[in-house]
Amino acid sequence: MTWEQRWHPLREEWVIIAAHRNDRPWIGETVGEQAPSPPAYDPSCPLCPGNVRVSGCHNPPYTGVFVFDNDHPCVGPRAPDPPQPAASVYRSRAAQGIARVVCYSPLHHATLAELPVAQIRLLLEAWQQQYRELAARPEVKHVLCFENKGEVVGVSNPHPHCQIYATNFVFKTIAIEVAAARRHWQAHRRVLFQDIVAAEQADGRRILAENDTAIAFLPYFARYAYETYVAPKGTHASLAELADDELDGLAAVLKDVLVRFDNLWQIPFPYVMALHQAPTDGSDASGFHFHLQFHPPLRKPNLLKYLAGPEVGGGSFLSDTSPEDKARELQAVSTLHYRSVERVRGTPG
Repeated sequence: MTWEQRWHPLREEWVIIAAHRNDRPWIGETVGEQAPSPPAYDPSCPLCPGNVRVSGCHNPPYTGVFVFDNDHPCVGPRAPDPPQPAASVYRSRAAQGIARVVCYSPLHHATLAELPVAQIRLLLEAWQQQYRELAARPEVKHVLCFENKGEVVGVSNPHPHCQIYATNFVFKTIAIEVAAARRHWQAHRRVLFQDIVAAEQADGRRILAENDTAIAFLPYFARYAYETYVAPKGTHASLAELADDELDGLAAVLKDVLVRFDNLWQIPFPYVMALHQAPTDGSDASGFHFHLQFHPPLRKPNLLKYLAGPEVGGGSFLSDTSPEDKARELQAVSTLHYRSVERVRGTPG
């Protein structure tokens, strides 16, 4: 196995090399309007309760959230120092860290959107516990939690789960956000994300859900068609700092958004979800506001937002849709999950 970072001198960022992951097991799933519902238990799934993973470990008969160390990590706690390239602008370093998998539920067929609010609340608590444990390690500089949902974003197993990378470096997107928040705080003594929320509340057209302690909206500057931010209203550096009432509010708003996603086209809506939390390296994160970002890759059913010349070649997104239009679509759909309606009616799914 290789856990290596290689410096990209033109972009001034590190690229993780983990070639061994190319051979990890692939179950995949079907994404489309007529996608069949998977079973509640799959004997071939390495994430279902009681099954054996590729490492030879048996999953316990878990009934709630289940966390374990990733069998195919992109970073390792004892990653060796890689050989250095010949003297040049190139350089390498070990990609050290801890990679974990978080199964949301023992049910193979239930997406996060289909779990009750109480179960989503338990997941938030599990994320809190993982952040606190991993952030306390001196070698960990950043804890990134994320979910890849849907075959179109490369998920290898449809069992509802996310991943955690606790790394010896800070991912660039977070580093950029931290710097922007710090500059805004130093210049105005205001939290940048609070100003964004205030602007969204003043406009009102792009808000999807809101309660006393949490809010969800399509940002004015959205790059993807259905890009959505979910956040507590109070400013915290990480999820670990949220109080009980804030967790309640966040779980409710998160559930609302996820159901709207799935109900839009009545398919398990694909996305990349990432928790944006402050680094754990002791650097100045003044004004940083924890939040979740959803980046759905579809513009229409089975039609991807392709990253082409402007995005890949130029580094700037070209949005083919209006955030206001996409927000109206999501605002119009039911918050009762379509699969729950099918099950009540006795139809397949």
